[in-house]
Amino acid sequence: MTVIERGSARLVLAPEVGGAIASFTIGDRHVLRPMAAGATDALASACFPLVPFCNRIPNGRFTFEGREVVLPPNLGTHPHPLHGQGWRNAWTVEKAEGGEALLSYEHVADAWPWAYRAEQRFAVGETGLRLELSVTNTGPDAMPAGLGFHPYFPARDAETLTATNDGVWMIDEDVLPTVRHAGVWGPDWAKGASVAGHDLIDHCYTGWDQRAVLRAPGQPDTTITASPECRWLHVYVPPDQGFLCVEPCASRPNPFGAGETGMVTLQPGESRSIWMEVAKA
Repeated sequence: MTVIERGSARLVLAPEVGGAIASFTIGDRHVLRPMAAGATDALASACFPLVPFCNRIPNGRFTFEGREVVLPPNLGTHPHPLHGQGWRNAWTVEKAEGGEALLSYEHVADAWPWAYRAEQRFAVGETGLRLELSVTNTGPDAMPAGLGFHPYFPARDAETLTATNDGVWMIDEDVLPTVRHAGVWGPDWAKGASVAGHDLIDHCYTGWDQRAVLRAPGQPDTTITASPECRWLHVYVPPDQGFLCVEPCASRPNPFGAGETGMVTLQPGESRSIWMEVAKA
């Protein structure tokens, strides 16, 4: 574990577990859901990076610039690989001092046939945390790239989520996007809606304005803001699990599907970056 602090804010990193955050606290408050002691899977963490794509690729199959690619599953027997390679590999601590940290991950071309370098920069403030995630194409060929963040928040009594959006991608039984539903479906996040009391929510929302707020009576708000590239907001609320995810993403699920997905093409040596801030009001 790697620890950086500023004032009463304390960030614990688990670089060996997919470059994940193990915990982020301000005083005695867990702003992010803490990782259980001894956990070795990023899915049990407080937050992990999505690089170089977000969410699921159907059966791991896609074509990019004439090249056919098949990725193996990376979540047990689930057939649709998700979230890229960063969250399934150890990261290197390049720096950890003065309230800041830098982690890196070097990917060697394999089933994902492009080499790249990913970096995460963390800066702790007395009331919040800033994360920057970047990817650089280090190989000889053009590479597709999408980025995102996967923070987990502890569910609080009577908590609401407020987040502007203009529609949502509906999902099938494999949690793959099917069609985009324009306007409100289910909880009206734009007006502020309860995060509890629903069936599974695992949906990608469009038209997000890069700001979301979690509110609970008698407790400080948690505000999530992100860079303009993060035009999609993925919300994951499994019923009665004690946590929820509010995920700023620069690309949507099924990133090689039809329509605008947010994926960009990086030429050799080119980079892409996004940022997210999580703050206590």
